Amino acid sequence: MRIVVIGGGIVGLATAYRLGQRFPSGSITVLEKERTVGLHQSGHNSGVLHCGLYYKPGSMKARLAVNGIRQMVAFCQEHAIPHEICGKLVVASKPDEVPRLKDLFERGRMNGLNGLQMLGPNEMQEIEPHVGGVAAIRVPEEGIVDYPAVCQTLARIITEIGGTVATNARVTKLEKQRGRWIVKTTVGEYESDYIVNCTGLHCDRVSVLAGEKRKLRIVPFRGEYYKLKAERQHLVRHLIYPVPDPKFPFLGVHFTRLIHGGIEAGPNAVLAFAREGYRKTDLSARDLLDTLTYVGFWRFVRKYPRLCFSELRRSFSKTLFCQSLNALVPDVRPEDLEPGGSGVRAQAISINGETVQDFSFAIAEQSLHVLNAPSPGATASLAIGQEISSQLAVAM
Repeated sequence: MRIVVIGGGIVGLATAYRLGQRFPSGSITVLEKERTVGLHQSGHNSGVLHCGLYYKPGSMKARLAVNGIRQMVAFCQEHAIPHEICGKLVVASKPDEVPRLKDLFERGRMNGLNGLQMLGPNEMQEIEPHVGGVAAIRVPEEGIVDYPAVCQTLARIITEIGGTVATNARVTKLEKQRGRWIVKTTVGEYESDYIVNCTGLHCDRVSVLAGEKRKLRIVPFRGEYYKLKAERQHLVRHLIYPVPDPKFPFLGVHFTRLIHGGIEAGPNAVLAFAREGYRKTDLSARDLLDTLTYVGFWRFVRKYPRLCFSELRRSFSKTLFCQSLNALVPDVRPEDLEPGGSGVRAQAISINGETVQDFSFAIAEQSLHVLNAPSPGATASLAIGQEISSQLAVAM
């Protein structure tokens, strides 16, 4: 059995790893278009281990997040990958957010999270002395991790167990010949019985290469971060998040302690003009045209005009960005912030303008396509890989 996994991000690598475990006599190959693995979504995030607090009970995302964080922590422990279970506060900054906070608490309990606590202001400040707000949930199972190190470790293990990780191998064509796939790449051809599409920012296009109709389209949103200056990092000890507004599709800005030091603040969410557009000036005519000619994108804009406008303004104003952060930590000032990194979220949007909230897999003949795996995709990657290997075992 020959299986080609297209995409060497954390989901593709974790899938190849789990496939190698499920089919030890098979041939597993990962094709990555970049010079090394994990360079895009997997390497452009804040490194949070999400344990499944936010997700709809019974959804695939909730199930795989809860299982995934436990699998990821065990994997990091086994392979000495830097990580820390430091816990998180989810903060209601105003009284009218408290009912939503309580709903979130119940959702977390239904999803099987351990040790959740409702806290008042004094208890909150025992954990985070500078936090604002009127109430919070303490989520002890959440943490931080070095996801690029996870990717490198997965790639090494895949090779050690007999698989192949080919880099600089951009897939240019997929052909079906006599019951097998011919995968044409920039470094040669590969034959495969099955293909698994884990290409993240490009998953919809790769599915078209495989002959599938593009029912969902990836719209790239850039998340921009600031960092707290060294002398102000004492303001945040661990992870501080807002109560998400269910009217909007994004979580909101928050504070994250990074595994190798420093405090990150953000991200916002603005349309990226390129699927790999990490700077405001990055532009791909093809990617931008793909977004602007998609009716689903314009329906999204019409659904959330205030959100889109406020996110765009905040992208160009440190003062506005800081005002959002002050809902969580009032003592942060604009001069405390310095430019941080950025990432691009591969968000699948349906034709009716809705952001796809759950993970989405599409199974076709001798292929499986991961069409939506945003946060907590990195945390859940090992569980996603396990799910995919189980689905392929049934399909075979």
